[in-house]
Amino acid sequence: MFEEQLSIVMAGHVDHGKSTVIGRLLAETNALPEGKLEQVRTMCRRNARPFEYAFLLDALKDEQSQGITIDAARCFFRTAQRRYILIDAPGHIEFLKNMLTGASRAEAALLVIDAKEGIRENTKRHGYMLSMLGLRQIAVVVNKMDLVNYDQTVYAQIRRDFSAFLERLQIRPVSFIPVSGMQGVNIATRSTQETPWYQGPSVLEQIDLFQRREFPQAQPFRLPVQDIYKFTAQGDDRRIVTGTIETGTIATGDQVIFQPSGKRSRVKSIEYFHGPAKTSASAGEAPGFTLDTQIYIKPGEWMVRADQPPLQVGTRLRVNLFWMGHDPLVRGKSYKLKLGAVRLPVQLVEVLSIVDAAEQGTATSKQQVDRHDIAEVILETPKPVAFDLVSDIEQTGRLVIVDHYEIAGAGIILANVPTTDSTLATHVCAREIAWKPSAISMAERAKSYGHGAKFVVCASREGAPGERFARALERELCHRHFKAYYLGMDNVAQGLDADLGEHEEPQNEQIRRLGELARIMTDSGQIFITSLADIDDYDIRTLRLLNTPQEIVVIHVGDNPLLNDPPALAVTEGADIAPGLTAVCDYLRQQKVLVDFEI
Repeated sequence: MFEEQLSIVMAGHVDHGKSTVIGRLLAETNALPEGKLEQVRTMCRRNARPFEYAFLLDALKDEQSQGITIDAARCFFRTAQRRYILIDAPGHIEFLKNMLTGASRAEAALLVIDAKEGIRENTKRHGYMLSMLGLRQIAVVVNKMDLVNYDQTVYAQIRRDFSAFLERLQIRPVSFIPVSGMQGVNIATRSTQETPWYQGPSVLEQIDLFQRREFPQAQPFRLPVQDIYKFTAQGDDRRIVTGTIETGTIATGDQVIFQPSGKRSRVKSIEYFHGPAKTSASAGEAPGFTLDTQIYIKPGEWMVRADQPPLQVGTRLRVNLFWMGHDPLVRGKSYKLKLGAVRLPVQLVEVLSIVDAAEQGTATSKQQVDRHDIAEVILETPKPVAFDLVSDIEQTGRLVIVDHYEIAGAGIILANVPTTDSTLATHVCAREIAWKPSAISMAERAKSYGHGAKFVVCASREGAPGERFARALERELCHRHFKAYYLGMDNVAQGLDADLGEHEEPQNEQIRRLGELARIMTDSGQIFITSLADIDDYDIRTLRLLNTPQEIVVIHVGDNPLLNDPPALAVTEGADIAPGLTAVCDYLRQQKVLVDFEI
């Protein structure tokens, strides 16, 4: 028969009595090996040391090799209601490692505060980490009440102050329990003698009151796209979308949307490597999907069901962040964002506030995030990303930031920050203010050259067709005595590896460089031509912004399904490209770019 099990994280500042409370719980639930309690008492008498329940954990850890069901991070016990796994969090760095490997599966938390010392540095840090885990069932255990004579005023002050702190993290504790782990007060049963003013549950009663977390299958469907496989053998033209389902369920025939691109299709089949096809799949599974229509997407997108709430899409995120990096988080530096399957550069835009754990206050003037700081910040990505708020779906509302090839920050997404501005737009604005124009006007150049300036982008699904057409267009315009110049991405990429920042993506940097070059070339009055493959609408928008104040002409060469926005012109991909060249030249003449061009 299946026995229900629930995992609980035990957190709190060093020396606030976590081990004592755990030892008491093990003793009160008869989870200790026979004779172990008396053995530890005898050892304490022999060494003239006062007995502490915390010693039980050290004694059990020494006996792991003898089959005792406890290790440095976890211990096991049961009540009449169910079985429990208690995960100890000995310190903030260790806790974070545990969180990343196992504690993220916890469904509830006990956070211990020393009644005499009060709220300390790691108390707040652990509170934040519990929030980052998405835990909402948190019971605060106010320990060592015997050291303050079970004073209700002390308890009330801690409850008031820590509730206010947790409220900022969108957490409301289910209870504040005054206890004495050493004396066993309010551990297994409520003690009316020492705390007659307290009417809530004991620690053990509260543990049994914790509810199992909602199964991920009951939440909206979320699948981060890891890869897209294309099969060509024996006439197989399937494109299979793969990834691990984070939440929800899906079935064949369901309509799906890919975010942030917004492309739509319908699930045709659900397939597994070395396994039979199925008609449905749910959270935790890693199937492959074929679709009714051959849409083209990139890894890093999210696949969601069209009949369920979509993810949010944006470039600016308001985030609660715990920073662990040796170097501070600063503006102007590129970091790597990991969110679902997406890997993108990210920058700090603004520090809204920093919790000063040592001083138990909030700093609003700091504009960098130092090691072990808990901060509320605004982050920006160069392209839109899709995400959930942690208040909506915990699993897809978390992110990680990498610096120096190590995890330096972990956070939860609080809000999408709508903006018409961006760091790129700010850069372009500053560039244009500082730009020193030529003494020769654009009108003079157009009259002298016989044409206006234009940036022509030949976009294609694969690189070769677009490059072939763009080079032919350059030759055609040159033969007509127009000032045209083709520059390929290979030339833009020269020296890129040496200049590229640790977390900058090559294609993003190539697009940026190309846009800056286009600004110069079009300002000189020339027709600047390039070919781009495997780009999306946001790449084109970036080029438009960087080429300000001149304009761009986008030409689709052949099948270019990654772009949704309609091009100025579409030409076929074939052996004879002359008709396409004629069509482009006609279009440029209609737009009064080629003033006196004749076919």
